[in-house]
Amino acid sequence: MTVAWGITVDCADPARLAAFWREALGYVEAPVPEGFASWEEWLIRWEVPPEEWNDGAYLVDPRGTRPSLTFLKVPEPKVVKNRLHIDLKVGGRDQPQDVRWPRVTETVQRLLRAGAAVVREDVVGGVPSHVVMADPEGNEFCVV
Repeated sequence: MTVAWGITVDCADPARLAAFWREALGYVEAPVPEGFASWEEWLIRWEVPPEEWNDGAYLVDPRGTRPSLTFLKVPEPKVVKNRLHIDLKVGGRDQPQDVRWPRVTETVQRLLRAGAAVVREDVVGGVPSHVVMADPEGNEFCVV
């Protein structure tokens, strides 16, 4: 038996971070849960105080095959390097470098426009391998 799972990201601004990752991954906002007419109705049902209604954001893969992402507001800032990160596998490691690397750099440029920052470009054996980036709140991820 497999277990359904998703990724939860602690953050300062759930809506902003969700907007970035929606762009990065091609995800969409999660639909209202079945049996509820709106997210507000769902929040009321689970007795979430109105002052906390904007403390979360939820994304899903539009095809329904990849993990969901939840962004939850927390009071403390990020202070150390991630122990877990996401790899955006856009290049195709099985592709020749002249095909693979333009895919990586195109994605890096798109994510820079969306609010990411380049941390570093890693080179292996004299050949560009991947780019380490940070999302708008400093969470590192790789474009491979």
